[in-house]
Amino acid sequence: QVQLVESGGGLVQAGGSLRLSCAASGRTFDSYLMSWFRQAPGKEREFIALISWNGFSTRYADSVKGRFTISRDNAKNTVYLQMNSLKPEDTAVYYCAADPSHVERYDYWGQGTQVTVSS
Repeated sequence: QVQLVESGGGLVQAGGSLRLSCAASGRTFDSYLMSWFRQAPGKEREFIALISWNGFSTRYADSVKGRFTISRDNAKNTVYLQMNSLKPEDTAVYYCAADPSHVERYDYWGQGTQVTVSS
């Protein structure tokens, strides 16, 4: 069983930056594919970024490419999402998710952290 706890959300002005963290319990975190998703009010959950178990491979949604960076520190059981040049349309609840099978099927989800970008 893995528990994921996100933190780092908040209110920021457009053009600003935030760094989200996702702390994971469990001894096998370093074998999991990890991703970030977000969900805005009235919208479906949206994939944001993905990072392989060793951090060597990443993928981003077009909407955040060049502005967001996903990274991980397996020694700290933590995955990060650095968000720069934030826009009001980035406002959403952000979730991290863990995929033990590396097939982009996420068995574990955090509770989410709110990010609000004011114009």
